[in-house]
Amino acid sequence: MGRKYFGTDGVRGRVGEAPITADFMLHLGHAAGAVFKRHDIGAKPTVLIGKDTRVSGYMIEAALEAGFTSAGVNVQLTGPLPTAAVAYLTRALRLSAGVVISASHNPYYDNGIKFFSAEGAKLPDTVELEIEALLEQPMVCAPSESIGRAKRIDDAAGRYIEFCKSTFPNELNLKGMRIVVDCAHGAAYEIAPHVFHELGAEVIAIGASPDGFNINEKIGATHPAALQAAVKTHRADLGIALDGDADRLLMIDADGRIYNGDELLYVVVVDGVQQGKRSGVVGTLMTNLAVEKSLQRLAVPFARAKVGDRYVLEMMVERGWLWGGESSGHLLCLDKHTTGDGIVSALQVLSALRRGGRTLAQLTDGVRLYPQTMINVKIGKGFDWERHAPLAEAHRSVSADLGESGRILIRPSGTEPLLRVMVEAESEAVAARAARQLADSLVGAT
Repeated sequence: MGRKYFGTDGVRGRVGEAPITADFMLHLGHAAGAVFKRHDIGAKPTVLIGKDTRVSGYMIEAALEAGFTSAGVNVQLTGPLPTAAVAYLTRALRLSAGVVISASHNPYYDNGIKFFSAEGAKLPDTVELEIEALLEQPMVCAPSESIGRAKRIDDAAGRYIEFCKSTFPNELNLKGMRIVVDCAHGAAYEIAPHVFHELGAEVIAIGASPDGFNINEKIGATHPAALQAAVKTHRADLGIALDGDADRLLMIDADGRIYNGDELLYVVVVDGVQQGKRSGVVGTLMTNLAVEKSLQRLAVPFARAKVGDRYVLEMMVERGWLWGGESSGHLLCLDKHTTGDGIVSALQVLSALRRGGRTLAQLTDGVRLYPQTMINVKIGKGFDWERHAPLAEAHRSVSADLGESGRILIRPSGTEPLLRVMVEAESEAVAARAARQLADSLVGAT
């Protein structure tokens, strides 16, 4: 059975357009509740619902609550809470499942739903398909005596703050550091500043005044200019930027230099190796070639998954590895948490800084990222680019020229009639020239 509603990261779309409507969310809650009842043994299932700060979260939360309770499932509501916090609390409170209402780094007018299992991991494909199957059937309300109840958890934020702090070494602290924390007007606005402050840092919070409409708006991990300016203004030692649901991270040093997910993953891995941990690393097709080569020099195994933190996590679990991440800033440290967590990841980078007494620039000196050139080429519907002879010939020619000092990645867009052509090389000019050669071979492609 194919997927109709669930994508690689749950259900997502524009609010008011199918499937992000109140009636669909009611049905989704009912269908998911019925499936959780099938799988739950013993007491009545209980699900946890958290959300980010989008104004549409009120509508979706109410619809999901009605759907779950009508199916005979209890609900616990947290209010605004990072995605990773919902995963943690679902596991810590021994609940049946967790639900996050968020569209991550998207604008306020988008929203979505993510599910977590009782173990704090993404739901298995088989369970998502069960939910999809029930969405095609009419809702049947549970008898009055079996309808679920709903309550709010007042200490959810405090529990999660303590968990985050527990992932930072007891023998270290952040005293003497001035850190700007950009919460993207999102789910971590009342959590992230407290975590770093309680570990000893002087914290300046920005992006911490959500109004329902300003989430990710020219701020946060996808818009680092605001953090760069704040770090300079406050003469801070470091800047930490999260996105709307706080699962994405980038950092900025006192000089205003931005460190992306590839560089931060490298810092975490090197520090882990120095602490005696042995593990491989999972990146994606977009992970910079310099990371792969640097890890090879350290004798650390490296593998690439498809783009998407879901696929990174699946490969990490399959191989039993601890570390993984994406260039965009989704980092996974499975010795600390079951899912990607921007706050916890930032703490692992900070522990490396404090343990070694070095700067981010010094810690990333061993990984000089290769320049990348990306060209989006419009293609006709149904175009079979893999059998296009001019592209194949250009690919052979460019590959021969690059040798071991570069990399080609060609992949279709999942949402638009575009072919994304990316080339990495040691020289920016070489990358640009090679990408243009490949793109030109597609001129007129239909």
